Amino acid sequence: MAVSPGEVRRERIGSILRRHPRLVVGGGLVILLVLVAIFAPLLTSYDPVLGDISDSLQPPSAAHWLGTDDQGRDMLARVMYGARISLSVAIISVSIGAISGISIGLLAGYAGGTVDLLLMRVIDALLAFPALLLAISITATLGPQIQNAMIAIGVISIPIYARLTRGQVLSLRERDYVMAAKSIGVGPVRVALQHLLPNIANVLIVQMTLTAAFAILQEAVLSFLGLGAQPPTPSWGQDISYNQRYITNLMWWGSVGPGLAIFLAVFAFNFLGDALRDWLDPQFRRRA
Repeated sequence: MAVSPGEVRRERIGSILRRHPRLVVGGGLVILLVLVAIFAPLLTSYDPVLGDISDSLQPPSAAHWLGTDDQGRDMLARVMYGARISLSVAIISVSIGAISGISIGLLAGYAGGTVDLLLMRVIDALLAFPALLLAISITATLGPQIQNAMIAIGVISIPIYARLTRGQVLSLRERDYVMAAKSIGVGPVRVALQHLLPNIANVLIVQMTLTAAFAILQEAVLSFLGLGAQPPTPSWGQDISYNQRYITNLMWWGSVGPGLAIFLAVFAFNFLGDALRDWLDPQFRRRA
């Protein structure tokens, strides 16, 4: 009896999921986070910005699962809507860092010589500053807005992609298929984009997931310091900062909800990154 292509595809997917349960868990958590951010208006009937002052500082209950803040705003609603800010920061900052860093790494690794030397000195200059301090400096200079926080987080992630891409290109540029492409007159841009970049894509994809977790954490720190999302915009870091004043009065729920959201988001992306590394890198899997 012939097996249909659909059955073969389902069996192949099922085999991957059985062999890589961490991929299922990490991917499932990230998908859940995305769905919460997209469908937040359908998941809660509370407004994340406008509250009822008569319900201020209510502890967790059936009506308010994560309690309310001093403005009577439902904290669960603010956590759900805050996921939109965190995911937006992750997507935009990772895009800025990846596009810029990969371009620099490809150029430096393939061109070599003086070009490599100059570009890597620029990257070393960025690495000379602690990442958080550099992000704070950039955001403070541009102004305390979430858009500027995205730019700052993207800038501090550029060296990660640049050094990773350069190292991978240096290990591949003398391979036979690259030399063969150059011998038949293929231009350097085409060699870099069609022969080198696809062969390092797996490593870069894994790094993107890890950098997304880093971006969410950095955004929370900047918002906590007042340099990210501004009130009354729902933001995990800003909500922790705003509600920390009540912790000493045992009104802990205003900070615990956003804190758990940050933990779960960072855990999900890191877990997914580790799972993707195992799945996409057979050599690492054999060593493990």
